[in-house]
Amino acid sequence: MSGRREGPPPPRAVVLDTDGVLLDSATAHAAAWKTAFDACLAGRATGDAAPFDADAEYRRFVDGRSRHDGAEAFLTARGIRLPPGSPGDPPGRDTVWAVAARKEAEFRKALAAGAVAAFPDAAEALTALRALRVPCAAVSASRHARTLLADTGLDRLLADVVDGVDAARLALPGKPDPALFLHAAARLGTRPGDTAVVEDALAGVRAARRGGFDPVVGLDRAPNGRGTAALREEGADTVVPDLVTLVRETWGGRP
Repeated sequence: MSGRREGPPPPRAVVLDTDGVLLDSATAHAAAWKTAFDACLAGRATGDAAPFDADAEYRRFVDGRSRHDGAEAFLTARGIRLPPGSPGDPPGRDTVWAVAARKEAEFRKALAAGAVAAFPDAAEALTALRALRVPCAAVSASRHARTLLADTGLDRLLADVVDGVDAARLALPGKPDPALFLHAAARLGTRPGDTAVVEDALAGVRAARRGGFDPVVGLDRAPNGRGTAALREEGADTVVPDLVTLVRETWGGRP
């Protein structure tokens, strides 16, 4: 990164979503959800059985949510009422947990095939924030987040990680509840009002706004900026196309 411009000072700390912000994992998540949902939708006598839209419906219903909450939100929107089941249900289509388990199985296949990597700008932005003495934490509803961040080397640039394992252990509700973000800020030792949240998911932006974080930054990596308006509608103070733009042009960071 090079160059600098006058602008607001950087926040005291930054909490970043993991999937879609630090890790290029959204495509793998969406594909896994499509396999799970389409199997569930096939042959349904009630509800809307059209195939799952891995772009629009992924962003609207499951992006940023836990597996169970995402499955429940999408199926409810389609008018499909399944019994909740239990977390130990095997992959299937007859309970909410079974659908979530099928998604998990498909995502594990993608991980084994090396489908997830860090975004090229992630390490550069985190390094610049470290130079500014701004501690950063990564947050994710996924139980895989901590391992994936370690595999990509990003964990070395983070002060903390709050993932799905922590959420289950502490009984923290998922987004759009702000509990994950609030827990991350507490571990960083900062108040929400002094802490920025960077999110690409609508549920995540909503959670950050509810938690009183300032600023709430939307990240829209789509080349045509198709998600910018929706992120602003959910409460993002600003929307940027990448992390380098945020750190360099908004907060004046450089390596």
